[in-house]
Amino acid sequence: MLRRGYGAPTLLIVGGQDQQVITLNQEAAACLQAEHRLEIVPDATHLFEEPGTLEAVAELARKWFQRYLRVHDHASQQ
Repeated sequence: MLRRGYGAPTLLIVGGQDQQVITLNQEAAACLQAEHRLEIVPDATHLFEEPGTLEAVAELARKWFQRYLRVHDHASQQ
């Protein structure tokens, strides 16, 4: 169930050959109020089993996490 008003940056990744899931992710993205991005991996199906597609997913996720996740050093605040 998608919750409207969710505030965390959200990355949606879907295979380019999975039209039903693309449509579902487009609908989900339209409900998100926070920053979001829908990435479609060309020539990939639902499980990203095609050569190179899982690596493409990992790279998209890596870039997203580098942008939005920050390491917080609790020790420096003591």
